[in-house]
Amino acid sequence: MSARVLMTGNDAIGEGAIRAGCDGYYGYPITPQNELTAYMARHMPENGRVFVQAESELAAINMVFGTAAAGKRAMTSSSSPGISLKQEGISYLAGCQLPAVIVNVQRAGPGLGDITPSQADYFQATKGGGHGDYHQIVLAPASVQEMHDLTIRAFVLADRYRTPVMILTDGRLGQMMEPLELSDKPAPRVPQKKWALDGAKGRKPNIIRSLYLVPGQLEAINHALQDKYRQIEQKEVDYEERLTDDCEVLLVAYGTCARLCTGALKEARAAGRRVGLLRPITLWPYPYARLRELSTRVRQVLVVEMSSGQMLEDVRLAVDGTTRVDFVGRMGGGVPTQSEVLRHLCRRTNGRCRDQRKLHNRGRK
Repeated sequence: MSARVLMTGNDAIGEGAIRAGCDGYYGYPITPQNELTAYMARHMPENGRVFVQAESELAAINMVFGTAAAGKRAMTSSSSPGISLKQEGISYLAGCQLPAVIVNVQRAGPGLGDITPSQADYFQATKGGGHGDYHQIVLAPASVQEMHDLTIRAFVLADRYRTPVMILTDGRLGQMMEPLELSDKPAPRVPQKKWALDGAKGRKPNIIRSLYLVPGQLEAINHALQDKYRQIEQKEVDYEERLTDDCEVLLVAYGTCARLCTGALKEARAAGRRVGLLRPITLWPYPYARLRELSTRVRQVLVVEMSSGQMLEDVRLAVDGTTRVDFVGRMGGGVPTQSEVLRHLCRRTNGRCRDQRKLHNRGRK
């Protein structure tokens, strides 16, 4: 049996973490993710788990490190400036190959910015915001249901690859409320962690570190990490497609922007415009191959983001000049609208829209 409840995105992440078997959550207040911390403060102790409101973001990520090193499932969350403070710890997690889940409910920047939603942390999340040659898996939900489901998946992937996994969402998705199906399936199995620091009685002590001073050791570790990242790129790419079989224009967006592009897609199709949508669910690894394949069949790719065009760079890498790439973006908490996307489609059709006036009128509503 499953239960259907009404829940905010932030609460849905918390519920997903508890159902995934999160043993320890460590947070520090920042808007717009505070509801998640409050949810964990209420429900982690009820389930016999550990909740700590840390004295700082740096303390929180290092508590995650310690819990992960002990072989337990660990999680932290924050919003953009707080995630910046956690970057050193995330690099340490990657260097020590420790599984952990980090949630970024993005807010507008740079600097302290404000508390409005944004997607301007894409580079930080997907390109390795800390020091060193590392990656983290990055999942991008687009609904309250996915906020819950991808959180469970994040813990599974973290354990599978012994790597940090980031859920990259934004303040709008975190605050919005939607119906959520809660499954009664048991928590995903925690694999045996022979490497964990859980006591050395009857065996040699385990060592977890990221400092290697003997020449050649660190290079060998880096090669092993890159081999793991190539394996992740081969096996874990995920995306959603809508109406791509016959599309002439391909929208590319994730998270909140993918939601509004879905509405623009319906309006454009109703006006006779053959528009499709590719929504990356994994931002790293990115669906380069599929986007490249689709780009050879369309006349235009239109990227929509709440940033100055950060994912746009990955789209251009994937397309590699096979077709034109255009961009609709808003910064500093601005959210593109369905009407803005429709108007841009109309401007860029080069006279080939089947009913430009109809589409233009839809875009003005």
